[in-house]
Amino acid sequence: MYMEEVNMILENTFSINWFCRHTWLQASKNTSWCLLGCCIGDFGTIAFFQFMEINWPVYLIMSLAMINGIITSIILETIILSKQMILKLAFKTAVGMSLVSMISMEAAMNFTDYILTGGAILTWWVIPFMLLAGFITPLPYNYWRLKALGKGCH
Repeated sequence: MYMEEVNMILENTFSINWFCRHTWLQASKNTSWCLLGCCIGDFGTIAFFQFMEINWPVYLIMSLAMINGIITSIILETIILSKQMILKLAFKTAVGMSLVSMISMEAAMNFTDYILTGGAILTWWVIPFMLLAGFITPLPYNYWRLKALGKGCH
């Protein structure tokens, strides 16, 4: 059974149409909601350490920012999905369908911040680059999930 599912996924992956405008729009919408949730926790954590002048190693601040970003994204997506299904199922869906997207998004945002500022530092000029990296990185994965598996976050 497991191998049949893997074969079906692989077959669908290589045969999907990567030029479907409707699917790209839906994937972009799903990615935007995920990005909003991730930014709340991620930016909030970095800003807290920055404004409170807490001197932690950059990797610890970014690790905590990524964890908090994932948590806030799951909370936001659970709230959105709870309007369509029961809360328990909404939570399971938010965790199960978005985790890869959220992790890649968080990694891209924090890597961009580190490359451009040399640390966990929020400045007005770096935020657009972080958001762009956080949006573009998981977008193809979200498109693939919609097209090949028929699964989305919202």
